[in-house]
Amino acid sequence: MSQISIKSPKHCGKQGVNIEKLYKKLVFFGSALFTTLLSIILLVWLILRPTKPEFSLKEADIYQLKLSNAHLLNSSIQLTILSKNPNQKVGIYYDELQVYATYKGQQITLYTSLPPFYQGHEDSNLLSASLIGTGLPVAPSFSYEVGRDQTAGKLVLNLKVNGRLRWKVGTWVSGRYRLNVNCVAVMDFGPTLPTGPLSTKTGTQCSTSV
Repeated sequence: MSQISIKSPKHCGKQGVNIEKLYKKLVFFGSALFTTLLSIILLVWLILRPTKPEFSLKEADIYQLKLSNAHLLNSSIQLTILSKNPNQKVGIYYDELQVYATYKGQQITLYTSLPPFYQGHEDSNLLSASLIGTGLPVAPSFSYEVGRDQTAGKLVLNLKVNGRLRWKVGTWVSGRYRLNVNCVAVMDFGPTLPTGPLSTKTGTQCSTSV
């Protein structure tokens, strides 16, 4: 004769309570683990305190800066920028870097993209770019402003780098942060133009914001 075991509703209720308790424990454990990991990352971040990268303009040469008609500009500029990571324990990934030139608030070249790269602890990299502009529209006052600078004997350009970076601490990599670099290039620009390009005589430190 077979024996049939019938569980009481009370016994089933206890099983449901045990499953619910187990689920709550798992949720609590997962939350505690996540909070601990987040706290460790934050603590490491606060201890290391990454310093923003440093940029300096090493050289800039203007090969062409000429109006094709009253309001369209053709330009050609070659530049070299030194990038330095001052951090001893933090690496930097540079993403989506774009270089361009402006004159008195007007963009005078197209964007030139630089390849992404990783910069190790206290490493330095030379970044070179050729900036070109063909038929770029400029303000009617552009020719007047250039003529006034020529009279003053100095031509001032802003060479800019925009992009995004990520910090690397050990195996952890941060999200992307916006990077803006502004380098001021001052060139001798007298009434008698040189046979070669207009060039910067000395390097200058660039302003950097992250």
